[in-house]
Order: sequence, then structure tokens, then C-alpha cells
Amino acid sequence: MTVRPRVCRMTVVLLTGCLLWWCASSVAALQVGDKAPDFSLPATSVEKISLADFVGKQPVVVFFYLYAFTNT
Repeated sequence: MTVRPRVCRMTVVLLTGCLLWWCASSVAALQVGDKAPDFSLPATSVEKISLADFVGKQPVVVFFYLYAFTNT
């Protein structure tokens, strides 16, 4: 391996790391006790279900199955 490709790879890795750090620090994460932002998800039928449909009516639990519907 020559020096030039190695320097290029290290530069790409460092720039990618800096970009990821900068993007992660600018995202506003939810804290415990914060209200969830409104979102919509497709249901098993044709319509979409929104969090606003349930506000003040009943508790909502959102759970994501990792690797659902995949071959892994």
C-alpha cells in the first residue's frame, strides 16, 4: 500500500467521523417526560394511524421489532 491511498482513506474516515459527530450533536433528542412529536404510520389496512388520533383518549405504546420482515 502506498502512502497516497492510505492518506486518502484516513482523510475520508476523519471527515466522516466529524460529520457524524456534528450531525448527532445538532439533533434534539427527547428527554424523559417530553411529549412525543406527532407522527403517522401505515396500518395493516389502507389508512394511516397518527399519534394525534389517540392523544387524551388512551395510552400509546410504540414498539419496533428489530429485523422484522427480514431474512436475518
